[in-house]
Amino acid sequence: MTKHRIYTTSFASVYPHYITKAERKRRTKAEVDEIIRWLTGYSQEGLEALLEKQTDFEAFFAEAPQLNPSRALIKGVVCGVRVEDIEEPTMQEIRYLDKLIDELAKGKAMEKILRK
Repeated sequence: MTKHRIYTTSFASVYPHYITKAERKRRTKAEVDEIIRWLTGYSQEGLEALLEKQTDFEAFFAEAPQLNPSRALIKGVVCGVRVEDIEEPTMQEIRYLDKLIDELAKGKAMEKILRK
């Protein structure tokens, strides 16, 4: 089976869309970055380095320092698919991030987004 093309897409090419989606709803780049850091364990410097290197999504998640164990609490639908039912691990990580950005854009409090 061939890999989905999102795996080879650079994270840096999608990142501005996450920010735009958040800013349209009066949220900030800093909040987007906080969500990404919470999910993956990257430092801000590490995140910026990956953006500069044009790291693809597959490597972005494979090389993540510490995937947050609380990410299993992320539930809901993204693109018509329940994130908790996705069996392919990398696709599930991508959809977890999509779901968190959706929650941010919908005005949910950061404390709830970060499952505190």
